[in-house]
Amino acid sequence: METQTHSSNQTFRLGTRRSPLAMAQAEEARDRLAEAHGIDPAHIEIVAVTASGDRIQDRALAEIGGKALWTKELDAWLAAGEIDFAVHSAKDVETLRPDLFAIGAVLPREDVRDVLIGAESIAALPQGAVVGTSAPRRAAQLLHARPDCKVVTFRGNVATRLAKLAAGEADATFLAAAGLKRLGEHGTGHPLDEEHWLPAPGQAAILIECRANDARTRAFLAAVDHAHSRATLLAERVLLAALGGNCHSPIAVLTRVYGSELVMRAALYSPDGAEHIEGHARFAADDEDGPARLAADLLARAVPAIADHFDGPGT
Repeated sequence: METQTHSSNQTFRLGTRRSPLAMAQAEEARDRLAEAHGIDPAHIEIVAVTASGDRIQDRALAEIGGKALWTKELDAWLAAGEIDFAVHSAKDVETLRPDLFAIGAVLPREDVRDVLIGAESIAALPQGAVVGTSAPRRAAQLLHARPDCKVVTFRGNVATRLAKLAAGEADATFLAAAGLKRLGEHGTGHPLDEEHWLPAPGQAAILIECRANDARTRAFLAAVDHAHSRATLLAERVLLAALGGNCHSPIAVLTRVYGSELVMRAALYSPDGAEHIEGHARFAADDEDGPARLAADLLARAVPAIADHFDGPGT
C-alpha cells in the first residue's frame, strides 16, 4: 500500500480535462467532496490538462485512437502521483482499464437523455436533413428512424457544435442533456424520450478514478459515491466488455434501479442503421453476470451487419 497520508489541511490534487464541461464536472466533484468532508474547497486543487481528444477536432474519435484520447494524459499524471484522482465523463472512459486504477466514486447520475437541436423531434426533421454528430450510436439511431437523413461529422465542445449549427453546417445536431445542464444551458433544444431513444452507455455519469493502492484517497472519495449511479454504470460497463464493442460499435443502453434489482434495455445497430436488435434483462444489482447474459443473447441474435462490429467478451 502507498504510505502517503492526507491530513485535513493537505491539498488533494484533482485532475481534469480543460474543456468547459470537464471543468464544470471537476468543480461539481470538488464541491461535493468539500461538503461531504466539511472542508474548504481550496483544499482540493483542480489541475487541468488539454487532452489529445480536445486538440484534434476535424476527425471522428473512432478514427484517431478512440476513448484513450480523453484519458491518456490524466492516466500518466495519476500513475506518476502528480494528481490524487481524476474526474471523467464516464462514457469517455475505456471499458477495460489498467489494474493500477480504481473507480473511487460515481457521482449522482444526471439526466441521461439526448437533446435534439434544430428540430422539435426526429419526425420533425425535414426530408433529407443534414445532421451533425460524431457518435456512431447517434448516427445509427437516426438513420434507423430516418434513413432519408444525411450524417456529417460534428466534433468539439458544446459551444463549438452550437456554432457549427448556427453557421449552417447542418440542419440539426445532438447534445447530452446532462452536459447542457452542467453548463447552465437550460431550455436548449428538445430532449428525446429515453425509452424510445436509448442513451449511450455511461451517459450523464461522472466517474472519479484514483490509484487502486491509494487507500486514503479511496476512503476520501467514498464519501460521495452514489450507490445507484455506481450500480447502473458498472452494469453498463460489464455489458460493453461482454459485447466487445469499441468506438465504432453502435450501442445504446438504459438501466434503471428497482429496489435491489436493475432493469437493463440495450440495442445494437449496424452503422448505417439498417439493422437493429434489442433486448432487456432484470437482475440483482450485485449480479455481475446479468449484463453479460444480456450481451450473449444480443450477440446470438445479431445479424452479421451488426455482429461484425462486436468482438464478444474479453476484448
